[in-house]
Amino acid sequence: MRAWRHPEALADRPARPWLFAVARNLAVDAYRARQSRPPEAGQEAFETLPAHDDADRTLESWAVAEALASLRPDHRSVIVETYYRGCSVAEAAATLGIPPGTVKSRTYYALKALKLALQERGLAP
Repeated sequence: MRAWRHPEALADRPARPWLFAVARNLAVDAYRARQSRPPEAGQEAFETLPAHDDADRTLESWAVAEALASLRPDHRSVIVETYYRGCSVAEAAATLGIPPGTVKSRTYYALKALKLALQERGLAP
């Protein structure tokens, strides 16, 4: 292409050495250009990236912790015992020192209050 665009460069000299020099210079320039900037990432690089990260889960857990902290202490303790520690109603009643029926009713009202607190934070429908 350069010989076609610049015919005056070939007017007084042989074409073959000039074409080889131009091709060599283009190859050297291309190599140096690739070395001067970071390599471009292809589609393969994006396929190796993880599909998700834990940032969303971390933010959600902070919001849930804030919503849980906004509950009354008796409701919060029932939720912690039954859901976070995995205790049964009888075990939670023994741990908290209240009757099992009270654990059930507090759990019901605590979940309603927690749902409301999560809705205020935009985490529940």
